[in-house]
Amino acid sequence: MSFAPDIIETLARARADLRMGVPVVIADAKAAVLVLAAETMDAQRLADLRVLGGVPVLAITARRAETLKARAYDGDLARIVLPPDARLDWVLAVADPADDLKTPMKGPLLSAREGDAGMHRLAIRLVKTAQLLPSAVVLDLQDAAAFALANSLTVVQAALAGPVLEQVSDLHPVVAARLPMEAAGAGRLHIYRPEDGGEEHYAIEIGRPSRDAPVLARLHSACFTGDVLGSLKCDCGPQLRGALAQMGAEGEGVLLYLNQEGRGIGLANKMRAYSLQDQGFDTVEANHRLGFEDDERDFRIGSTILKSMGFSSVRLLTNNPRKIDMMQANGITVTERVPLKVGENVHNRAYLATKALKSGHLF
Repeated sequence: MSFAPDIIETLARARADLRMGVPVVIADAKAAVLVLAAETMDAQRLADLRVLGGVPVLAITARRAETLKARAYDGDLARIVLPPDARLDWVLAVADPADDLKTPMKGPLLSAREGDAGMHRLAIRLVKTAQLLPSAVVLDLQDAAAFALANSLTVVQAALAGPVLEQVSDLHPVVAARLPMEAAGAGRLHIYRPEDGGEEHYAIEIGRPSRDAPVLARLHSACFTGDVLGSLKCDCGPQLRGALAQMGAEGEGVLLYLNQEGRGIGLANKMRAYSLQDQGFDTVEANHRLGFEDDERDFRIGSTILKSMGFSSVRLLTNNPRKIDMMQANGITVTERVPLKVGENVHNRAYLATKALKSGHLF
């Protein structure tokens, strides 16, 4: 019998620690590192890090390194050596592009090229899943077990964590209940809770669609600004209402409302991207300057929910070919792409053009 957390629970604890500014330890049989999220680290912990000795590095993605003209010797990431006199504002300036145009010269930035970057890669992945800026301060540790015990730090076993972070968390149905809506009186809301402690996802079922025929379906990513506030910077709100209205008109359908705000980077980072757009960058450029890919969403979640509800084929309401490819690759047959052309206005015209040009959306 053991009440100790397993690797999934340990990762959830590690994400919570990093969001609070608490360091975590990543270890394997041969090495270990201390990891702090750059975004939430404070000056005192940076000073304490210096006392430990060694050479701390700031791990950033290759996307962010490209903006900073830093060498990404490790391919998908760069390990920037912290100068001996680097203060917290220097760390934040390298991690966060908010003031890039005001102070473009961050360097010279020295990138480490010796040694293995596996721990640093895992650190960035972990910080990303915590929906923080994808930058982490990393320091090699000698006696990691004793250090973690003395400081009550969460220890993540690298060999176990790597595969888990690449998988889609198991999703468990929590409850389903009748929900009459403006779009359709015959509606039901299904709640799915991921095993990894992440945000819940929702399936809105209109009518009683047959499980033996392709169902009209949409994968809709949460958009607080568009769905709730009626933002004119995107077309998400009109797409949500348009999809539900079409399902209501047909008398059946399934809309999956996936909590992957801001193309999977979270609301805070999405607002950072909006701020960069105000500086003249398009949607994709803003994401890259932050250190993210064009789109960090995982549409495997959608196929998992559809299969759990008994559906194997869909007529997919989408303008995004990537959603079709992901559905097909994960066991859901897409018999038809149903276009969803709504919501264009003077404020989002450039945004929609970028989606078509750089992300392959069809309009």
